[in-house]
Amino acid sequence: MRRYKTLIAIASSLIAAMIVIIPRAEAAPAGYGPIVKLWSWNWNSVARECTDVLGPAGYGAVQVSPPSDSMSRGGAVWWDIYQPARYTLTSKFGTEAQFRAMVDACHAAGVKVHADAVINHMTGQGATSYGGYSFSKYDYPGLYSAADFHTPCVINGSDYTNDAWRVQNCELVSLSDLNTGSEYVRDQIAGYLNRLTALGVDGFRIDGAKHINPADLAAIKAKLTGSPYIHQEVIYGAGEPIQPSQYTGIGDVHEFVYGRKMKEQFTGQIRWLSTFGASWGLSVPSDKAVTFIDNHDTERNGSTLNYTYGDTYRLANVFLLSWPYGLPRVFSGFTWSNSEAGPPHNGSGFVTDTDCGNGQWTCFHRQMSGMVGFYRAVEGTSVGNWWDNGDNVIAFSRGDKGWVAINNSGAALSRTFTTGLPAGTYPNVAGTGTVTVAGDGTASVNVPAKSAIAIRVGTSATPSPTPTGGNTATIYYGTSWTTANIHYQPSGGSWTAVPGVAMDETACTGWKKKTINLAAATSLKAAFNNGSGTWDNNGGNDYTIGAGVSRVSGGTVTAGNPCESNGSVSATFSATATTTWGQNVFLVGNLSALGAWNPANAIPLSATAYPTWSATLTLPASTAVEYKYLKKNSDGTVTWESGANRTFTTPSGSTVTRTDTWR
Repeated sequence: MRRYKTLIAIASSLIAAMIVIIPRAEAAPAGYGPIVKLWSWNWNSVARECTDVLGPAGYGAVQVSPPSDSMSRGGAVWWDIYQPARYTLTSKFGTEAQFRAMVDACHAAGVKVHADAVINHMTGQGATSYGGYSFSKYDYPGLYSAADFHTPCVINGSDYTNDAWRVQNCELVSLSDLNTGSEYVRDQIAGYLNRLTALGVDGFRIDGAKHINPADLAAIKAKLTGSPYIHQEVIYGAGEPIQPSQYTGIGDVHEFVYGRKMKEQFTGQIRWLSTFGASWGLSVPSDKAVTFIDNHDTERNGSTLNYTYGDTYRLANVFLLSWPYGLPRVFSGFTWSNSEAGPPHNGSGFVTDTDCGNGQWTCFHRQMSGMVGFYRAVEGTSVGNWWDNGDNVIAFSRGDKGWVAINNSGAALSRTFTTGLPAGTYPNVAGTGTVTVAGDGTASVNVPAKSAIAIRVGTSATPSPTPTGGNTATIYYGTSWTTANIHYQPSGGSWTAVPGVAMDETACTGWKKKTINLAAATSLKAAFNNGSGTWDNNGGNDYTIGAGVSRVSGGTVTAGNPCESNGSVSATFSATATTTWGQNVFLVGNLSALGAWNPANAIPLSATAYPTWSATLTLPASTAVEYKYLKKNSDGTVTWESGANRTFTTPSGSTVTRTDTWR
């Protein structure tokens, strides 16, 4: 929720003036996986990240920024998105079509989508939205009029401890406060949320929930279709008359105390964390808590660590994903020096595509990819084998599934640890290197300064896959133009001369094609033109296209070859691979018939001729194929084979056989 300059120091909880009895809500189900908050990312960028990073890493859900149309400050500030002007999906992050495509892409990658829902209030300033809609503070034509708001009054700082009624009925920093006790208002809010659910949204983060009476939230929830997962922003404040626990009957609650405690410990001594849990004064039980090191508010108000703390911040997030309390959420936003400034945007204020290599985005969640797998592997196990050096180095195991050591000090430490894991050599999923565990479960480990080592079952000392293809980008552009050019800039490189390079002759009806050598780059920015002055530059944003095979049409970029249907071949894949009890071998690759790099859609192979695993599939003819093998364990964890993607091109007809050995 937006903290304006005048009230940026206010970080206290708001709770209902009356106690209400609400049936207990369901927490996120076991195996839900960590949430990642891709804050201020546009929809096209979230879609790509789901496909290329979040799905393969095992993130369970992505929380995206508010999708509703909001008042516009031309991109100059970040907080305009928390002042909704209407409930249409025309935000500065993209169109409704792009939002829908993002949800579909994330689901295809096995990642659920949570939308940030701003339902306590409307705007406090401005007159025009990003979608071109005109409004005033208490008048939103076709949606709300003055009668739909509480009688204007402004929350004072002292109200948080002295007057809960004002906290939930007056205006937060002069934002027009919706009368959520009104059935009409409740219907409009529920209608908006149900529209998002119909588009595939799986859950909602309720912004400013503490400003809404829990009885009103319960009434709105009762109008929702399906069973979306709900987590609420309710900031704890000591001594306040109403507490976050009054909201746990509606859904889970953001545990703000967690991040404050992590800052205390990781800027002090982490040895005390051996007892970390509810006894530390956390505001809600573990099964109702969404835990995090920071969010977009706390990273700016100084109450928690943030990305500027470097290794200390990273180590705190390692603890978040390895210690059993709550449902963890990893935060990933943009870099900033001015706490008011908005994310990178074009001249109209619309957020540009995320580029993790230009220093403008933290992309921190990528650093935690290995720990996401650790979290999923150890979920439901207890802490054991605690060790600390009496200062800033700790180590502990999670059942017989995982072990972690965190060195928050300035000096390396070497010793023999009890890991509790079976004998074997494991990769460090929190960094680099391997750890060899002896038959008695011990391991001699050197833990470098300001670093972490985490190992878990279900892994081998091999890297993850390259999720998209090699160092080339094959681009299909949907157009009716007779001639099409692509004007592009590889990441870290220079733009081609206008009008760019000609795309190849028509690949199939309605599609032009061009394959570009990216060399060391991993993606490119592009715009298209017909050579006669007509351009498609994605509304001034340009398109960001990754390596592999992509198609560009209707303002969106998606993976795949739209011309795949031109003939087919029978392809047999055989891989020699030894497995342990409960393991199975799967095939996954760049084509939709191969699961489009999504492990959840990987093709199971038959073990009839074990240790040879095989399957015969129908693939499009004359098509470039990239693929890898992976092993799935009984607990759902995935191990990818090492090395580069395997590649070949299918023949124009007949059959093809691939004979491989697991590596």
